[in-house]
This record gives sequence, C-alpha cells and structure tokens, in this order.
Amino acid sequence: MEKNLQTKKIHDLTILGLLIALVAVATMMIKVPVISTEGYIHLGDSMIFLSAIIFGRKKGAVAGGIGSAMADLLLGYTHWIIPTLIIKGIMGYVVGLISDGESEKLINIRNSLALVVGGIWMVFGYFIAGGIMKGSFIVSATSIPANLIQVFGGALLFIPIGVALKKTKYFNQYAINR
Repeated sequence: MEKNLQTKKIHDLTILGLLIALVAVATMMIKVPVISTEGYIHLGDSMIFLSAIIFGRKKGAVAGGIGSAMADLLLGYTHWIIPTLIIKGIMGYVVGLISDGESEKLINIRNSLALVVGGIWMVFGYFIAGGIMKGSFIVSATSIPANLIQVFGGALLFIPIGVALKKTKYFNQYAINR
C-alpha cells in the first residue's frame, strides 16, 4: 500500500513538472511585446487552461503560477515575476475550480464559464498590478486590450489541443486528481 502511495506521489510530481514546463515553453515560444505595459502577449494561457481543466485546480494553480513566473524570469521580465506568480496561480485555481473535468465533453457550459472567469480575473489582475507598478491606473488600462487578445487566443488554442488530449487513454487514466 505504501509503495502505491509513493508511486502516485512521484507520478503526480512528474505530471506537475511537465505542466509547469508546458506553461513556461508556451509562454516563451511566441511572444509579442507590448511596449506600453512592458509585458508581452503569449500563448501560455492555453496551457494554464489545459492544466486546470484536465488536471484540476491544484495542478492548474501551480503550473499557471510557477510556469508563467519562470517564463518572466527567463525572458527578462523580472519586474512581473511576483504579480505573474499570483495572478496566473489564481487564474489556474479558479479555472480548475469552476471547470467540469470529469465530463466526457471538454466543451461544455462549466468549462466555457471557467475560461471566461479565468480570463476576466487575469485581465483584472494585470490591470491592478500594472496600476500599482506604474502608479497610474490610466496607463495600466492600456494593457486591457492586449490581455483580452491573449486570453481569447489562449482559449482558442486550448480547445483543439484539449479535445485531442482528452481523447487519449493517458489523459483519461491520469488526468483528474481533484
């Protein structure tokens, strides 16, 4: 019995490491700098959505927060590491909390709601963080359109990837651990 528990812990840690790496790599792979916010648009949100909806809120939070913060560190956006860790971690948790990862269909009302609420949180979180960092919420408001594009693009990319992965034996066997 103890060996099974130890194997499960190793398995969970391995999956978590892979999810963190997926978020970081997707964030770093294609980035479009946004001068006004000293940030960038990327596709990492798609992997946060994947982590949270398929693997649950805890893995979504850790993968979203650490993977995104790691990308900021490695890309030189060090001033965003702490806000990103918090904002993307909460985003992953909220998406996983709302989502219906146990449904056979990936596209359903709860998962769609999870994407919308997670996206709204991310846009709001970066608006607040930007306002504090820049000392102006008016300047921070310029980040809203870019962040909306990022969330929408992440959701659109998540859908075909998530649908394909949900059909595999591996994801059905190991995915949800809420």
